[in-house]
Amino acid sequence: MNYKKTTLKNGLRVITVPMKDTQTVTVVIMVGVGSRYETEKEAGISHFIEHMFFKGTQKRPNTLAISEELDAIGGEYNAFTSKDRTGYYAKVDCKHIETALDVVSDIFLNSKIEEKEIEKEKGTIIQEINMYEDNPMAKISNVFENLLFGGNPLGREIIGYKKTVFSFTRPNFLEYMRRFYVANDTVIAVAGKIEEKKIIRQIESYFSGMVKGQKPNFEKFKSNQKEPELKIKFKKTDQTHLMVGARAYPEGHKDRFALSLLGVILGGNMSSRLFLEVREKRGLAYYVSTGGDSYKECGYIATQAGVEHKNLKTALEVILGEYKKIAATGVSEKELKKAKEYIKGKSVMSLEASDEVAMFFIDQELRRKKILTVKEIFAKIDRVTTGDILRVARDVFQKNKLNLALIGPHRNDKFILNVLKKY
Repeated sequence: MNYKKTTLKNGLRVITVPMKDTQTVTVVIMVGVGSRYETEKEAGISHFIEHMFFKGTQKRPNTLAISEELDAIGGEYNAFTSKDRTGYYAKVDCKHIETALDVVSDIFLNSKIEEKEIEKEKGTIIQEINMYEDNPMAKISNVFENLLFGGNPLGREIIGYKKTVFSFTRPNFLEYMRRFYVANDTVIAVAGKIEEKKIIRQIESYFSGMVKGQKPNFEKFKSNQKEPELKIKFKKTDQTHLMVGARAYPEGHKDRFALSLLGVILGGNMSSRLFLEVREKRGLAYYVSTGGDSYKECGYIATQAGVEHKNLKTALEVILGEYKKIAATGVSEKELKKAKEYIKGKSVMSLEASDEVAMFFIDQELRRKKILTVKEIFAKIDRVTTGDILRVARDVFQKNKLNLALIGPHRNDKFILNVLKKY
């Protein structure tokens, strides 16, 4: 899959990926700022700005004008905010590429950010906060990252606090965008059935006036963890939701592919060790999965599950037992080969879609030093050995790196903490 990178005079980067065997096109605009760049008083403003971009421009004065134009061509469109980036996208039939590009560019460059719309949207975001509070399966990862990253902005929820959401005014948005929505920290990816040269010219015509800026540094996180740690969010729930894992590697680490394979073997699919042990053999959980996340200077691998309150100790012991086992005896060649083929198969299937292709390239351009092609990534996966898996498991699954987050009606943390300390 060939791609082309074009850098405009103002530093804005454009990634174009022609795809012959599709009838769709996806346009993604991503800026390298998210919640970790916010001060405590700004908590949630990155996410709030994402909402405001759909409230109207001079050309399209309100939400209906934006949504109606994309709905009329059957487009899929949305936006998202993470801890280190914010993205806006539209996916359409290739014959409607000019409309998609015009709409997404317009909302990104020309949103009015009106005070009256800000006040209305505060209510929407407060309801979004309430929605997550009522969904412990989604909330548990926030509790886990809060435990992991403590007082650092990485440990704060992307959506912010109710008090900060209520406090925002139009000047707050404009000042934040002036600082962070700059050309040299913005990437546009267009993937699908496209005329590459024409698309690049159109993007240049829209974005050549976007200004450069100096992107401030974020507050770096440094761990000083010396023993297992626990965080309980008390809530009267029907299940205990748990997330247990260990500190691991930053996003560009040489062992990131071995860590991904370790996650697949432990809890990445329905034939994984933890799925079989926790769900199939013992019936302790409906869902159990292992995965992780990484940032510029840190990362983690963790297992998430929902269990009956009375089965918390047993489930935790089973999960930690599998961590200990894989760190002691490693994996077989057969297991490793299966995990490699699983990752490659999932990747190949997802990359048949223009939106997945656009995200694949833009995410790497924004977060990595170099874009790796699918072929290059597969080659790195293939080079991982059983020895690498054992080495990484031993490095990561150490007692002093363990962290456990819980949501449920639990107040006695001593017996739970003892399970971790017996690891």
